[in-house]
Amino acid sequence: MVGMDAEVGRDVTALDPDLMQISEVSPLALKQNPEIAQGLYSQWLTLPETSRLVKSLIEDAKTGAPLNVTGSSNSTNAAAGTSLPSMFPAGSAPPLSPRSTSGSPRAVRRGAGTGVSSFGSPLKLVSEPVREVIPQFYFINGRPPPKELKEQCLSRIDHLFFARMDGLKIHEFKSITKDICKLPSFLSSALFRKIDVDCTGVVTRDAFVDYWVNSNRMTRDIATQIFTILKQPDRKYLTQEDFKPVLRELLASHPGLEFLQGTPEFQERYAETVIYRIFYYVNRSGNGQLTLRELKRGNLIAAMQHADEEEDINKVLRYFSYEHFYVIYCKFWELDTDHDFLIDKENLVRYGNHALTYRIVDRIFSQIPRKFTSMVEGKMGYEDFVYFMLSEEDKSSEPSLEYWFKCIDLDGNGILTPNEMQFFYEEQLHRMECMAQEPVLFEDILCQMIDMIAPENESYFTLRDLKGNKLSGNVFNILFNLNKFMAFETRDPFLIRQEREEPTLTEWDRFAHREYIRLSVEEDAEDASNGSGDVWDESLEAPF
Repeated sequence: MVGMDAEVGRDVTALDPDLMQISEVSPLALKQNPEIAQGLYSQWLTLPETSRLVKSLIEDAKTGAPLNVTGSSNSTNAAAGTSLPSMFPAGSAPPLSPRSTSGSPRAVRRGAGTGVSSFGSPLKLVSEPVREVIPQFYFINGRPPPKELKEQCLSRIDHLFFARMDGLKIHEFKSITKDICKLPSFLSSALFRKIDVDCTGVVTRDAFVDYWVNSNRMTRDIATQIFTILKQPDRKYLTQEDFKPVLRELLASHPGLEFLQGTPEFQERYAETVIYRIFYYVNRSGNGQLTLRELKRGNLIAAMQHADEEEDINKVLRYFSYEHFYVIYCKFWELDTDHDFLIDKENLVRYGNHALTYRIVDRIFSQIPRKFTSMVEGKMGYEDFVYFMLSEEDKSSEPSLEYWFKCIDLDGNGILTPNEMQFFYEEQLHRMECMAQEPVLFEDILCQMIDMIAPENESYFTLRDLKGNKLSGNVFNILFNLNKFMAFETRDPFLIRQEREEPTLTEWDRFAHREYIRLSVEEDAEDASNGSGDVWDESLEAPF
């Protein structure tokens, strides 16, 4: 037994890595003689430290403890516990080739921390994701205001609510709307009711701070602020009804509309007309649901701010001009002979001194360009007329081009072919012959229109072709409006000079201005003729 124990001791001693004298083996020799590497590996597996390490790793795996295979380490504890036993005597390990500390993804920083395993790839350090803190950039309720801005706002709020700690009433709320919220003053009633959800008739300081400051509404853009104030809580869009409170307050407070306060019927018509014009230009989808995106893309916010600052409402040409309303309403009243607030085909044919062809009027009443809201078969209501008139008198606008494009596109395939255009021009040609005008053949007109528009494909026109050209409106005038067609052919020098002098005005602005002057002169003349007798009597009674 003693001899056997001695023999085992000799075998164990022979396997001691410190006593194993293994000469250095070049990589080439290992490659040519793989059995040498296999023998070294087998020898390493028989070492007692290897056996203990494997058992330790198995136990850690069973208990769920993290595996810690660190290889060679500068740490004394790591070397004593979990380091893999080396096959090479101390100091006889082959040196690693020198590596650059920059430019190579394999470069490993050897610092004072935990060492890198000689059996693991140094690329693992590179593959680990780098955590970068990205600041929050989206806030569902708006970006929180900076501390300094918030303090300034609260200071102004305290000043306006001073001595009114019980709250402000609706007629006292304009200063809050204009000075604190920087919104048009005629939105104050809508803002007040948005905060006063319980209809108490009073808005306290704390209620306003919660709504405007603590909810981060003060940092949103003005379009979003107005959209949020006007829309209903359960909707993501605005309807015509949402604008009525705004127009009521505008009529009650704007100095340029004071003269209408004694005529509530015309106040209502004015408000309706403004709303119809807003939806005609801003609600590009045409579904009666004005979205936040449409509100931001349009010019309504700028027009509202202009109306709030300008005392002369007629200088606010976008949407709010009373003169523009007057022209639209008078035109409708002239055509509505029975004054039932509905007009039919025969009424519309008389528009513009019989300027339109029957074929285009038929297309309008077929409701191809836009469904009527009158709910009466064969009749056009006031809202429908507003859309028609804005389209007819300003064919440079996108809503107008879309309106008339649908009318001419007989088969609805999205292109205007020569056959479709000829169908409408035939009636124009017949009317020119009846008026003893020199007829212009369609072939010549078609060449002229192609030269004007320069379409991508000369065999047809697309809506994109028309929207990209300032002369597109003349195409539609050629096809169905004889008066404007003849004016275009003669190149009225007065209109040309007017366009050059006022390039910022639209076709609608110029038309409305001319028509308002004409209607005013006619009304003044009618008033003078009706009251001439009274004027004469007064002069006789008061000669001095």
